[in-house]
Amino acid sequence: MDFDIINESKEKMEKTIENLEKRFTTVRTGRANPSSLDGVKVDYYGSLTPLKQLVTISVPEGNQLLIKPFDKGSLASIEKAISSADLGYNPTNDGETIRIIVPTLTEERRKELIKQVKSISEDAKVSIRNIRHDAIEKIEKEEISEDISKGLEKDIQDLVNSYNKKIEEMFKEKEKELMTV
Repeated sequence: MDFDIINESKEKMEKTIENLEKRFTTVRTGRANPSSLDGVKVDYYGSLTPLKQLVTISVPEGNQLLIKPFDKGSLASIEKAISSADLGYNPTNDGETIRIIVPTLTEERRKELIKQVKSISEDAKVSIRNIRHDAIEKIEKEEISEDISKGLEKDIQDLVNSYNKKIEEMFKEKEKELMTV
């Protein structure tokens, strides 16, 4: 049972890291990245549908996204959804596809994005601390000796420290990516 708590905590922390990676990909860096459109939902025949389900997205050039819908009748609603998603994109519709020229980031916008990335990192660290809290509560409920209990708590804290270090490294990497012109 003792190692179940540690393994369960480790699994949850891994999921936190995966979630952090996904959230980081939605923060655009001045280069065209199809995953920056992951959060866009299109009003498609009365229901909000994820953009990915309605189109293919390619990157013909480093600063350009090309969006080709499966149903050309949905072009206008796709264009409207991208514009209203507040991503800083200005889509252009040529009747068959939608092109997005990804604007280069200004120094001010870079700093805003770094703040956003820092906030996402902090959310991940809070999640890790909550996992630690839950694990320690479970350890305290176990009927085990104090020595084993303290050992498990130390193991959990070591896990927390290693995952916090991972989060910090990921943040530094994303910060560097954002500051690269």
